[in-house]
Amino acid sequence: MTKKVVVFTGGGSGGHVIPAITLIKNLRSDFPSVSVRYIGGINGIEGQLISNVEIPYKAIYTGKLRRYFSMENFFDIFKLLVGTIQSFLYLMKFSKKNCLIFSTGGFVSVPVVIAGFLTGKKVFIHEQTSRVGLANRISSFFADKVFISFESSRRYFKNDKVVFSGYPLRDECFQSFIKRDEVCGIDIKKNEKPILFATGGGNGSLLINNLILKNKKELQKRFTIFHQVGKNFKKDFEALNCADYQSFDFLDEGIVDLFKASSIVISRAGAGTVSELLALKKPSLFIPLKIAQKNEQFHNAMEAKNTCGSEIIEEDFLDADTFFRSISKLEKSVADRRNLAYRGPGVKKMENKAKDLIFNEIENALKI
Repeated sequence: MTKKVVVFTGGGSGGHVIPAITLIKNLRSDFPSVSVRYIGGINGIEGQLISNVEIPYKAIYTGKLRRYFSMENFFDIFKLLVGTIQSFLYLMKFSKKNCLIFSTGGFVSVPVVIAGFLTGKKVFIHEQTSRVGLANRISSFFADKVFISFESSRRYFKNDKVVFSGYPLRDECFQSFIKRDEVCGIDIKKNEKPILFATGGGNGSLLINNLILKNKKELQKRFTIFHQVGKNFKKDFEALNCADYQSFDFLDEGIVDLFKASSIVISRAGAGTVSELLALKKPSLFIPLKIAQKNEQFHNAMEAKNTCGSEIIEEDFLDADTFFRSISKLEKSVADRRNLAYRGPGVKKMENKAKDLIFNEIENALKI
């Protein structure tokens, strides 16, 4: 019997890769006979993250898709063409009836999706956000099915392709215990001071990094701070590490444990982070990325504000007074939640729906 193959793609930011990793881990567990592979960028964060799950990784050239004029567009069109050819030659090794392409978005995914279409493969894509990115809008023309996390995304795609699945959250979001005892050498279960976790995602946020740096002394009086600074800023912050302040570039395994252990989380408002914090019922402080397309991060953050009382500060209104007022509000609201992740009713059912719906479609497409 010919081996079934699922080729994942997606990247440019951790937000596109994390749902892919969640699905990869569950797919290998539920369908051990299926071969799983990944196509990503040469220098993208996806290469680093996928190396941790130990599956074959094919690196291709890719270019960024921009909605505005830039001379770089001309070079990136060439890179996209080269990436499409590389993906085409790679995918030609697999028969079209036994291979499926699964994209989680980002500009790296476009040449892979086009190559998948040209080689006759089934193509599925997953859209994490409520305001759809350009990459997935382009990819949807070549896709057989489009899975969406929010019903509001439906209007961007051809309706007969759309499957409302929800966001595929990590299994740890639905475990009431904390698996990891330590992060950066600090016991997160028995830490004396409440924990504040600040993150700008895998690539980091200069705004959040500067915010924490500027107010670090005051925050250290009240919290033990864990600070995900991003790979580009690691060297700038590691010299500041001490008993109640720890910076690191990126934390994949264990980040949900840190969410659970934290009294307060400060973050941008990417769909994955918001969805995980919603599943944990963890009130947080969101600072939405101002330049996010169609203000998608603000709308993501509003979901959390309306559901579990999170705070939102828009970039234009961010100052020390507003920041500490929000911190104080959250301190009061999470006093009885410290070091405990609360699971609301129906959350696990929603997660199972996402994974089960997606896997059911993959089963049917590949006849597993």
